[in-house]
Amino acid sequence: MWEGRARGVRRDVTALAGAGLDVAQLHAAAIALVDRVVPCELACWASMDPDSGVFSTMTSGVNRIPQQYEPVLATCEYTPGEPHTFASLAQRGDTVARLEDKRSTRLNEVWRPLGLSHELRSLFRADDTCWGGAGMVRTAEFSERELEFMASVAPALGAATRVAARTSARGIGAPAIVVVTGDGTIRASTASTAQWRDELEDVAPGRFAVMLRAAAAGARSGAFKARVRDARGGWILLEASELVSDDEFAAAVTISRASGADLLGLLIKAHGVTSREEDVCHEVLAGQPTSAIAARLAISPYTVQDHLKSLFAKFGVRSRAELVAMLS
Repeated sequence: MWEGRARGVRRDVTALAGAGLDVAQLHAAAIALVDRVVPCELACWASMDPDSGVFSTMTSGVNRIPQQYEPVLATCEYTPGEPHTFASLAQRGDTVARLEDKRSTRLNEVWRPLGLSHELRSLFRADDTCWGGAGMVRTAEFSERELEFMASVAPALGAATRVAARTSARGIGAPAIVVVTGDGTIRASTASTAQWRDELEDVAPGRFAVMLRAAAAGARSGAFKARVRDARGGWILLEASELVSDDEFAAAVTISRASGADLLGLLIKAHGVTSREEDVCHEVLAGQPTSAIAARLAISPYTVQDHLKSLFAKFGVRSRAELVAMLS
């Protein structure tokens, strides 16, 4: 029975991927499809930056998680020792997992106060790259069949999320610099910060504070860089690094509109470009002619042309100029 339902959901998700939806629209529709088979009281699905693993979008089901609990959930994702964080699932190579560890902060401080006691998490991968994941919570335990169902549909959800990530809309706005403490508290900021706060808050209330905490946590272990979506389907770039200080930890977070160069790696992955096609793509972006590309990559000019034809087809362009324009 569940195998047939899984096939149906995979078919419907594939259809959604071809409908030109953005990530939030795709996930909202997919939540409704999955809920028919694996019902839950609360669902929160996210897309992820494939390089940093940071959430790019968050989409809730019919019922939203109360706003006061969102900071706790965000903190849990970056707290060492918290079981089954999305990062730890990705590191282990797991696709699905049930939260059964009674030491879990999110279980004790979020789900149980809401009258819920069981959580299922799933990661959405495509070609070994993690593009998103789902958190599903309810009062009743999740069965083995339901875990098998989610594991079965997760690859289709990963592929669809990758397709939806290709949608990009540019915006305007001056970059902002925000100095934060280790817990994301703002110590100082430039005037344009308010604009970026409004953009991120349009995605979800509290989103700005959540991203500052994530950036501060990332800066503790080195340079932090993540691309997140705005409410219009565009991309915002967050970069953070630790400041040299004799006082408490502080990090400088830069918020700006993502450029084509910032999105290049993501777009290449989203369009299923092979490693050799990527090499050719970089040479084209550098302005190299076919003969020079062939010599630098030790392949024939005919092979270069074959790779270019494949790139044109994947990106839906007809010439080098159009490819460069799309990726610049």
